[in-house]
Amino acid sequence: MSAATITAEAILSAEAGILAGMLIDNGTVDLMGDLRPEHFAAPLHRMVFAESLAQILAGKPADVVSVAVALGERTTAAEVHALTTHLPSPASLRRYAELLRDRHQELALRRVAGEIADLADDSGSPIAQRIESAQSKLATLEAAAVGGAAWLDVGEGMVQHSQVLEDRLEGRIVAFPTGLGAVDEQLDGGLRPGQLVILAARPSMGKSALGLTICSNMAADRPVGFVSLEMSHTDVLDRLTASLSRVPMSSVLRPAAGDGLDWERVTEGIELARRLRLHLLDQPGATLRQVSMLARNLKRRHGLALLAVDYLGLMAGADPRAQRVHQIEEITRGLKTLAKELGIAVLALAQLNRDAEKRADPTPVLSDLRDSGAIEQDADVVMFLHRPIASNPGLGQDWEHYAKLRIAKVRQGRTGDVHLRFDGAHQRFEAWLAPVPHRAAKGRGADL
Repeated sequence: MSAATITAEAILSAEAGILAGMLIDNGTVDLMGDLRPEHFAAPLHRMVFAESLAQILAGKPADVVSVAVALGERTTAAEVHALTTHLPSPASLRRYAELLRDRHQELALRRVAGEIADLADDSGSPIAQRIESAQSKLATLEAAAVGGAAWLDVGEGMVQHSQVLEDRLEGRIVAFPTGLGAVDEQLDGGLRPGQLVILAARPSMGKSALGLTICSNMAADRPVGFVSLEMSHTDVLDRLTASLSRVPMSSVLRPAAGDGLDWERVTEGIELARRLRLHLLDQPGATLRQVSMLARNLKRRHGLALLAVDYLGLMAGADPRAQRVHQIEEITRGLKTLAKELGIAVLALAQLNRDAEKRADPTPVLSDLRDSGAIEQDADVVMFLHRPIASNPGLGQDWEHYAKLRIAKVRQGRTGDVHLRFDGAHQRFEAWLAPVPHRAAKGRGADL
């Protein structure tokens, strides 16, 4: 059965269910996707949805009273309240939203089909003109179906873009600094809205620590979300305690085994954390849809500049029966789309295969990315973290804290190596201030 053939009563029930969800729990707006007022059939439903959505997006609570007051004489509180008698399940709300979108597009297609049929019968106009008109109607319908996307004239675009350049010059549009000066310099200021950034490494190299370092640095000035698919909240907070309080991780994990816990430093770390705009999510096995929904919710409620996902290989695909390579392709495309849609940077941590460990120089390269070439293809920036002493414990003391961050791909920028200091005791990365260590060209791992 097509969406257009569903009874009018069923359509109105679906519309009322959506409005009930929004008015009772504003968070359900994140289940609606790109649902718009024009997708509603009933004028009252259209008005209530538009006003509710406007209030929610403005950060205000939308309820029966606030919506009725805003609509004034166009409705009454009793009419709005009558829409909230039944709260559907989240799955039903998503299905209702899909139903309204499909019905709207199907009715539009039927209307355009009728207009094209009239053109076919209009023998008074040249056939080429009628075909062009029919193509125009279909193009308009297609643009509406993809959210109003349209071609941009490059001349007009360049004129508009000059304002972006001026905003950059005046400091009104900047990248998001990672807090690691050498990384920001290599990336021309840091991470940028709309970018998908991949940070990959072999296990035990410190990629989670580097991801958390970037997140906590950035969260001093802007809102950041950290999605942990591997570590629990307790594990993440242990690492942040060590990092922010400058208390050794061993003391955090086993305070009774040594000299106890320096509570003064821990208290200082808590005060630092209270000033951070950092939000944590412990969600094992999360799907792309779940992460996207939660990211939209966070941006609506608290703002969002950076979303970090630790790590890509643990994110579930929409179809668990699909090959893993296809699931990863879906996930990386979805994260890139999410970055553009929300105007945020997405930092996704990833694993590498074992090939690097077999080479004389174990520094990773793009072909080492695990699971799928789509990771390299979809990413705007790919960074590889390598600590030589982790793969070659026989190196001397000069290598104990040294880490190399190889920026292997930058869609708009320069590739190159950045030298960092890994403070393992406190699970954080800092600038490398000493000379870069070197090793005589002899044996495995010599060319570092």
